[in-house]
Amino acid sequence: MAVVFEKPKALANVPLHYCPGCTHGIAHRLVAQALDALDCADNTIGVAPVGCAVFAYDYFNCDMQEAAHGRAPAVATGIKRVCPESVVFTYQGDGDLAAIGLAEITSAAMRGENITVIFINNAIYGMTGGQMAPTTLVGQKATTAPYGRQLVGQGSPIRVSEMIATLDGATYVERVSLHDAANVNRAKRAVEKAFRRQIEKKGFSMVEILSTCPTNWGLSPVEALNYIIKEQMLPVYPLGVLKEE
Repeated sequence: MAVVFEKPKALANVPLHYCPGCTHGIAHRLVAQALDALDCADNTIGVAPVGCAVFAYDYFNCDMQEAAHGRAPAVATGIKRVCPESVVFTYQGDGDLAAIGLAEITSAAMRGENITVIFINNAIYGMTGGQMAPTTLVGQKATTAPYGRQLVGQGSPIRVSEMIATLDGATYVERVSLHDAANVNRAKRAVEKAFRRQIEKKGFSMVEILSTCPTNWGLSPVEALNYIIKEQMLPVYPLGVLKEE
């Protein structure tokens, strides 16, 4: 029988802890596939965040470092400067990166740190109970916005990738999604490109991945993919390359 898919070697052979329908698992696979394709897992150091992916250090067959909430880009900066020939990446959710860590990600991009950032945007705080995040959509309900996010008093969601793309130090920024097979394949290419650019010493790269959180959205996995991502998130967070130099 022909083999059409093999589990990436850079992905640990352990069960994931994520909720049913969560696309963190797909994102993990894409990172692992990139490390395999570039044959760099043995020379890679990942930085895990605080959030749903806090246990990411158990899921990748490469060196991993835990960081305080939001501080992954600062930790990755230190690691890369001490080990400049290592491949260094952060894996962060929107609560981690776009809220408490907004200063860290902005500063790392501004300085042009030669690291790769994988930014998971599911428009809500996942691990801590479904609170409103900086990326939560207008009208979207959260435990801290039971009537939905309001423009007055709570403002519009932050488009982090557009903001980072304005910084001179950022050389590659792309937004992708995981809501269907075609977009998963596009995301795979983007993630691999971001890692390859680091190896080629081209500077700061970030891939934003639109992801699902069926549990905190109160939807089934299918509804989460079709209703929230396709109908609600894509108009606010359009896909594509925002910067490539």
